[in-house]
Amino acid sequence: MEINGVPIDDTFAEAFSMHMNRTIITAYDEEWARTTALETTGFGTSVIMTPSEAGIEYVLKPDQTPDGRPGVRVIFATAKKEKLEKQLLARLGQCVLTSPTACAYDDTPNAKETYRVGKLIAMFGDGYQIKKGPIDGRILWLVPRMSGTFVIQENFGRTKGVAGGNIIYFCKDIKSGMESGKAGVRAIESVEGAYTPFPGGLVGSGSKPKSRYKALFASTNERYCPTLKGIIPDSYVPDGSEFVVEIVINGLTEEAVAQAMKAAILEITKHPGVMRISAGNFEGKLGKYKIHLHELGW
Repeated sequence: MEINGVPIDDTFAEAFSMHMNRTIITAYDEEWARTTALETTGFGTSVIMTPSEAGIEYVLKPDQTPDGRPGVRVIFATAKKEKLEKQLLARLGQCVLTSPTACAYDDTPNAKETYRVGKLIAMFGDGYQIKKGPIDGRILWLVPRMSGTFVIQENFGRTKGVAGGNIIYFCKDIKSGMESGKAGVRAIESVEGAYTPFPGGLVGSGSKPKSRYKALFASTNERYCPTLKGIIPDSYVPDGSEFVVEIVINGLTEEAVAQAMKAAILEITKHPGVMRISAGNFEGKLGKYKIHLHELGW
């Protein structure tokens, strides 16, 4: 199978369940909403070491947000549900409350439970905070701060989502890999319910869930390393490829992750220097979701 002349491996991305929250961050303009969202989702790459796999899902226009201002939807994901509330408290309290003009509202679909995160963060108001609502179904807290009133919803939800969807693409050089990858991530941002947790959406150090060192439970996936092609007998890197990149995709549903993978492939294969596209899996031993590249609804 080929897309835009680029071979697509007959394989699948292996994904697994995580606990997720979706939040809308608004601010006085789109640039500042995105700046706040980037800070709030920082250090959110992989549960191998980070406390939450977090990232930007979607940029919203003023008529799509609760307060009529520009906004950005972000998603936070944790392996254990009890950790999600702590992440929301820390990230919204330290990165949104502190950001001039920024406010936060829950937007989690089909929430299995809610946390009173907003009420706890509102205690920063030291008794001057005011409870309002319900307004359009939301209970809000208004908190005085130096840059004006901080508005935060009282309850933030938890739902089950899908993490670990991915594509791996092989390129001739750095330029072709980075330019095609950045374009692929922009295409993913148009898919509702999906997001990329790594820096700029690109992963330069794809891993395997084991190591020769007892202290590590993940290590470099040597089969995808171009510099090791000459000494690894079962290398996956094709001749002429000097740059390999992975895009990891999480989402609220398996369908959202699959559509994001498709959008990325369609965009990346338009760029010169892309030689082949594959996906990472561990023979079904890591996660229950198997998203096949040849079954993405081409």
